[in-house]
Amino acid sequence: MSLRGKAAIVGAALAGCGEAHGKTSMEITVEAVHGALADAGVALREVDAIATCQPLDMLSGLTLAQELGLHPKFTMNNRMGGSSFLSHTLWAAMLLDLRLADTVLICYGSNQRTASGKLMTALGLPTYEAPYRPLFPASSYALAADRHMTAFGTTREQLADVAVAARAWAQKNPDAFMRDPLTREDVLASRLVSEPLRVRD
Repeated sequence: MSLRGKAAIVGAALAGCGEAHGKTSMEITVEAVHGALADAGVALREVDAIATCQPLDMLSGLTLAQELGLHPKFTMNNRMGGSSFLSHTLWAAMLLDLRLADTVLICYGSNQRTASGKLMTALGLPTYEAPYRPLFPASSYALAADRHMTAFGTTREQLADVAVAARAWAQKNPDAFMRDPLTREDVLASRLVSEPLRVRD
């Protein structure tokens, strides 16, 4: 069963990118929600499913529904790190294809940079990893990158090219936090954080 072509992203918006002094994660999310709905030409009352996650709110789907005054048929707030929203997109496409929902809102907000000056997590380290003092979440991503290199022969240079491509897109976004040029050499020469990932990755 293919979902290709059966759903569409019809609106998008950003809020609080880079730094958002004085705003909570939920306030940033709500601001982005209203911007995305306006971009799509969709009324808030038309939203009947929500997929989200917040840095420290394990029930953020319900919290956001309450904040927006909605009574959605479905909420999802699974947490899979940076891939959460790809998962949410797949979940939304399935709901739409099965006609279980008509308008699915996928959103996120974070004030981690201005609230604490560092990444925060609601998760504790698993007991078997704690003795090695991993950097969360960097070491988890490093393990995934190492596995990809082992399984598919991906080179360190190819990983650097991912960072370079991401920066090229950031340069086209006036709201991006880092927009200065980045080369493969810059990435490879940057400080090692968690093998094989470096600061510029």
